[in-house]
Amino acid sequence: MASRRNFLEKITVSAVGIPLLYNPTSLFGAAEKPYEGPILKVAIMGLGSYATRVAKAMEDCQRAKLVGLISGTPSKIEEWSKKYDIPEKNCYNYENFDAIKDNPDIDAVYVITPNGLHKDQSIRVAKAGKHVISEKPMGINAAEGQAMVDACKAANVKLLIGYRMHFEPKTVAVIQMRKDGEFGQPKFFQGQSGFTIGDPNQWRLDKKLAGGGAMMDIGIYSINGARYMLGEEPIWVTAQETKTNPEKFKEGVDETIQFQMGFPSGAVANCLSTYNMNNLDRFYMTGDGGWVEMQPSTGYGPIEGRTHKGPLTQPHVTHQTLQMDGMAELIFEGKQPIVPVNGEEGVKDMKIIDAIYKAVKTGGKIEL
Repeated sequence: MASRRNFLEKITVSAVGIPLLYNPTSLFGAAEKPYEGPILKVAIMGLGSYATRVAKAMEDCQRAKLVGLISGTPSKIEEWSKKYDIPEKNCYNYENFDAIKDNPDIDAVYVITPNGLHKDQSIRVAKAGKHVISEKPMGINAAEGQAMVDACKAANVKLLIGYRMHFEPKTVAVIQMRKDGEFGQPKFFQGQSGFTIGDPNQWRLDKKLAGGGAMMDIGIYSINGARYMLGEEPIWVTAQETKTNPEKFKEGVDETIQFQMGFPSGAVANCLSTYNMNNLDRFYMTGDGGWVEMQPSTGYGPIEGRTHKGPLTQPHVTHQTLQMDGMAELIFEGKQPIVPVNGEEGVKDMKIIDAIYKAVKTGGKIEL
C-alpha cells in the first residue's frame, strides 16, 4: 500500500498546472471526453525555423489549427501547403495579405518575422479584422509596441505576444508557489540567458531587422522571468555592455549585457544576456521563506527545476502546443493564463529593454 500511495502522490504532484486537455486517459485508463468547442483558425506569417516549430506543435493542438500561410518565398508556400494541406485560397505573400479581411477561414495571424517587421505587419493584420499573435519581442522599442496595442484596440481584435513560458507547467507551478507565499517575501532573482550565435549575416545581427542583439532575442527572457518570479514591476535599471567582436556585433547590436533591476519591495535582480557564451539558461530566485532554481529555465526541451521543497515534477508538454491552445481558450472564453500574454505585457518588457539600452549608453541608473 505504501508504494501505491507514493505512486499516486507522485502522479498528483506531476499533474499540477497541466490542463485536463493533455491527460487523454485518466489514472485508470478511462478516456477523457474529446474537445468539441470552437477551433482557433490560425495563419502563420513568416515560414522560418521558429514557425516550423510552431506548426509542428500545432499538430497536437485541440483548440487551434493551422489553416493559412503568409510568406515572401513561393517555394515555402508550396512546401508548407502540401505538408499541412493548406488550400491555395488561404496562402498569401507580404504584398497581398491584407486580403485576409475577406477570408472567413482565418481567425488570427501569428507574426513570426524579424522583430523590425512586427509593428507594421501586426497593424495590417489588425486592420484586416484578425486577431494578432506577435512573436516576442513584439517590436524594436516600446513606442512600436504601444502602436500595436492601440491599433488592435481600434480594430477590436486581440493582441497576444508569444510568451510560451506563461503556459509551461513547471513555470506555472513556480509562479503559483510564489503567489501562495511558499517562498516568503522574494528578495533576489538571477537570470542567465545566452548562447553563442553562429552565422554573422543572419537577421538577428542586423540592427534594422532585430532592433538590437542578444537582449532582444534572449535577454528578454530574464527580464520577463524576473517580473513573473518576483511578482513585481522594476522601478530602476542599470546596465553594462561588453563587446569582444565588433566586426560580428556592429554598432547597435549588443553581444553581452549585464543588467540589474530594482523593485518596490527592495528585491533586486542581476541578469546576463549574451550571444557569446553557451550553457546559460538558468533562473534562480530566493525569498525569506524558500528558493527555486530552474535550469534549463526557458529552452524548448523539458524545463528542469527544484525548490527548497524538492524537484519540480510536472510532465513536459511541447510549449507551443500549450501556448496555442491556451491562446485559443483566451480568445474564445476569456480565460487568462497565470501571467498575461497581452500586448500591454509586451510593452512592459519593451520599456525595460529601452531603459537598459539607455543605461548602457549613459552609464547611469535609469528610473522606470
